[in-house]
Amino acid sequence: MNKYAELLKSIREDHEKRSSGLDKDSKVLIIDGLNSFIRVFSASPIVNDDGDHVGGYIGFLRSIAAVIRQFKPTRCIIVFDGRGGSARRKKKFSGYKEGRAMSTRFNRIEDIAPQSLESEMESMRLQLGKLSGYLECLPLTVISIDNIEADDVIAYLTTDVFSKDGSEVIVMSDDKDFLQLVNNSVSVWRPVEKKFYTPKEVFEKFKIPSHNFIHYKLFMGDSSDNIKGINGVGIKTLQSKFPILLEDTVISLDELLDFCKSKKDEHKIYNSVLVSEQQLRLNWDLMSLKELDISVNFKLLISNLANSPIPKLNSFAFKKLFMLDKAYTVIADLNGWLTNSFSSLDAYSNK
Repeated sequence: MNKYAELLKSIREDHEKRSSGLDKDSKVLIIDGLNSFIRVFSASPIVNDDGDHVGGYIGFLRSIAAVIRQFKPTRCIIVFDGRGGSARRKKKFSGYKEGRAMSTRFNRIEDIAPQSLESEMESMRLQLGKLSGYLECLPLTVISIDNIEADDVIAYLTTDVFSKDGSEVIVMSDDKDFLQLVNNSVSVWRPVEKKFYTPKEVFEKFKIPSHNFIHYKLFMGDSSDNIKGINGVGIKTLQSKFPILLEDTVISLDELLDFCKSKKDEHKIYNSVLVSEQQLRLNWDLMSLKELDISVNFKLLISNLANSPIPKLNSFAFKKLFMLDKAYTVIADLNGWLTNSFSSLDAYSNK
């Protein structure tokens, strides 16, 4: 298909969407920005015409464009951690994310010149800055709020802002924490697995229903955030010894602990859980995304940013940045790529 045929196809799709009665919040794609950036930065040894690595921001743009073409959302929101975003959780646990090492080693290191960790981190910072300029040219909403993590923003968007009017929400992230948000209206796309998680897929893989998935996280912990789990408890143990988690109702941590108290004479695992109550409560405070400990002011700010007008596609400014970055050969037929990837979202910017 040539670029003119692709353009006509895109125009027809836009017309169909406009006439379908869908509004801009009918199908919302929410992208975990830093999670997605680090993934492509680590895996994409793309260089520009000067031989400089551009895999971070170009890989990010190509990745989100592919997902937009695949899922055809009516709008897209990209969320990044704000400065000092981890402070709230660090107050509860000083070791939160301590010693966390970003995986910035290239998968195909032979394709580019070797770099030290320091130079890679500097490249990451520079490319994030460049990415910001490109995103300003696209019909996307970008949210980054100081002193709040992206996880909390995404959770509030999912559980509150877009839950009231029956919006369909897709969260794009490889972070398992978001699986606790999955329900009949919310799904998670995990790019590394290339897998779409609905309640069915969550249960098939983890043997715990998504509405109680937080308990899986409580017991397993999260090594990437330096959060300890509970020794001796795995998926099989959760299934066999904690059938309460398999029920159709949402189970609170207090209810789970009460269940253990009622069973403590039946098996040693229940006593082990009760002894670990303090760790479980800490894990809940650090990992639960349904009971958010954020201020009303933050919630209002998130809602206002999410409901702000969607920018129009500025192809001219985008292509100018592309030329300045000497990335001419990285994306073939840039005009066609912009049209096919972002014109459908651009149509909803008028609604």
